[in-house]
Amino acid sequence: MRRPIAFTLAAVALLAPSATRVAAQSDKLVADLMADVDEVEKKLVGLAKKMPADKFDWRPGTGVRSFAEVVMHVAADNYFIPAMVGVAADASTGIKGEDYKTAVAYEQRKLARDAAIAEMEKSFAHLKKALQNTSTARLSESINMFGQTSTVQKTWILAATHLHEHLGQMIAYARTSGVVPPWSQ
Repeated sequence: MRRPIAFTLAAVALLAPSATRVAAQSDKLVADLMADVDEVEKKLVGLAKKMPADKFDWRPGTGVRSFAEVVMHVAADNYFIPAMVGVAADASTGIKGEDYKTAVAYEQRKLARDAAIAEMEKSFAHLKKALQNTSTARLSESINMFGQTSTVQKTWILAATHLHEHLGQMIAYARTSGVVPPWSQ
């Protein structure tokens, strides 16, 4: 009779996620997201630097963001998303995590090409610092994201997928403007 109980307890112990294993998986998630953000940053910044100044304001049609506006949108959300999880944006941006209108105001500023690229680079430094400083315990924490309950983890995943969405958009804009992405040459 003791053998089945001992076997059952051993099986439960092996199958139950340990706190150490969960923490390691969470740390790996943050590390994987950091690596992904690093990679997409290189592509977004490299592509923005490759886009000539005379094509920086190109847009595919009326009512659609221009290439420059996409650069500023990425920068704005690189501040806004961390602000939603409680990592305040630099005061000079005016961005508040509870008010998306502040991110819209930031992104609608008209900047010259090099200044817009510098803003995007600065925003990536903020995003990566916020992500890197996220503790394992915070990943499962509930937050309010656009009026709905989410988690810090889901919000960081949103940050990464958002960057990829706009990388694809900027690739299409660049190729339509005759610019080949630097990593494709």
